Amino acid sequence: MFRSIRWRIAVPYILLTLLVLLGLTLLVTNRARNEHLADLEVTLLSEARLIGDAAAPYLAADGDKQAGEVTLDEVARGWANLVDGRVTIIGADGVVIGESHRDSSTMENHLNRPEVRQALATGSGSAMRFSATLGQEMMYGAVPISVDGQTIGLARVALPLDQIERSVARLRQPLIVIAMAAALAVFLVALFIAGRIARPVEQLTAVADRMAGGDFSARAVQVTKDEVGRLTVAFNRMAEELEDKVTRVTRERSRLEAILGNLADGIIIADPRGEVRLINPAATKLLKTTQAAARGSSFARVVRHHQIIDLWQKCRASGQIQVGAVEIDRQGIFWQVIIATFQETDAQGYLVIIQDLSRIRRLETVRRDFVSNISHELRTPLASLRALTETLRDGALDDPPAAERFLDRMETEIDSLTQMAEELLELSRIESGQAPLRLKPSDVADIVLPPVERLSTQAERFGIQLDVEIAPDLPAVLADVERLRQVVSNLVHNAIKFTPTGGSVAVRAYAGRQDQLPRAARPANELVAGPWPLVIVEVTDTGYGISERDLPRIFERFYKADRSRGRTGGTGLGLSIARHQVESHKGVIWAESIEGRGSTFRFTIPVA
Repeated sequence: MFRSIRWRIAVPYILLTLLVLLGLTLLVTNRARNEHLADLEVTLLSEARLIGDAAAPYLAADGDKQAGEVTLDEVARGWANLVDGRVTIIGADGVVIGESHRDSSTMENHLNRPEVRQALATGSGSAMRFSATLGQEMMYGAVPISVDGQTIGLARVALPLDQIERSVARLRQPLIVIAMAAALAVFLVALFIAGRIARPVEQLTAVADRMAGGDFSARAVQVTKDEVGRLTVAFNRMAEELEDKVTRVTRERSRLEAILGNLADGIIIADPRGEVRLINPAATKLLKTTQAAARGSSFARVVRHHQIIDLWQKCRASGQIQVGAVEIDRQGIFWQVIIATFQETDAQGYLVIIQDLSRIRRLETVRRDFVSNISHELRTPLASLRALTETLRDGALDDPPAAERFLDRMETEIDSLTQMAEELLELSRIESGQAPLRLKPSDVADIVLPPVERLSTQAERFGIQLDVEIAPDLPAVLADVERLRQVVSNLVHNAIKFTPTGGSVAVRAYAGRQDQLPRAARPANELVAGPWPLVIVEVTDTGYGISERDLPRIFERFYKADRSRGRTGGTGLGLSIARHQVESHKGVIWAESIEGRGSTFRFTIPVA
């Protein structure tokens, strides 16, 4: 309860009011009691003097308790009835010689009673004490009885105090009622005032709670123009500035998250202790981790590559930017890592950038291989043409049969160069998207049978059995027939070229689904890799096969697995063109082979 400002304001007012009213009640009742006691004392002393004057003749008769037929006890009882109290007549020596409520002969000496001693000393005396005789609190008043200037005794009157107490109690009750009513009124007024004061504070607290919960549009209403009202105005101004700053920070954070989320380079931010505070999706993909696992973990545990850890340690030691290359053994992964420092509040943080240059390096390798391969492919026909030309100049022109033979050789080499140039141009057009497809629903047999029939003569010449098997009721495919015929022709031609005499080549077409493909042959897009129907064309031979080392590269330009086994030469561009043609149809092509036991090439065609 006392945690509320309302009660902390109201309760002290109530307590203070109660204390003041209680003190006032006690003061008034005590003052009234004292006034009553003072009046009673005066009354007692006056009555005692009257009784003393009446008892003086009895005491003057030689101190005898009896004077005629009336005793002092009877005199005391008569006066006690008149004053409605207790009357005692005491001798000068303290002996009780007259008592209204007891037998005087049985009472002890009263010379040491306070009121008696005071009366003998000062002429009057009073005292309050509990009377064992009457069993209640009494006030005693005593005066000396003098005859001819000589004290011959004392008259004492006692009255009970219960009447005074009842009178004081009757006075105290209305005072208490007034005090309680005043306390209730003060309580209500204090609650009202405390509520007026606490309500704006509670409103500010509610607005602060909403802002703490993320609602920065909350504002407090100014109710008063006092200090609390000015506090409300200042609070609203602070809320507006805070909302503006939070909005800017949120916008900048969203922009930063968008940049980091879509950045191809891996970004890691580490604190001075080396714990990862931020990591973007590209970095988690490169390092094969998750953001939940990486955040809060040590930098070394997240990167797990000693070259990067060494660069980070050098950056920590020198405070300079560190740049290094990291190559993952036998995985073909090549990274460039940049580590820089930045100031983070009162300490130094670290920014780590991981650039995946694997594709660029592979492209560089392909480019070098391309230059090397095309140089090699051009060197042979050019050298042959040069040799034939020199031979003709050296006199072969004078020998018509030899000249004719040399011209045929030159024509063959020129045809080879022309084919190479045409295939390079075709490959360039396909890769640049300048060879548009003419897609239409087509029969699979129209794609497979014409190239097989055209190459059947070549298979017979080399003693190779060529079989075709097309599953019945295949659905129509969406294809550019001429381009896919070129794919089938390349695959069948290669199979015949690398199959020894007596071997066989089989061409099959059958239905399948995306999810039945080998994982390595599935498209990267999961939507495409669903259970949708397609047609698979397969070319299988019993030839020499492809080594495990060469199999991943057979679809590269100018790459030839084994130049010595084929019956005829080639440019090394056929499989590369076939791959681009299939991929332009939203299909995939792959090969399976065991060296010495033949090869199988398959590609997919989407159903129309």
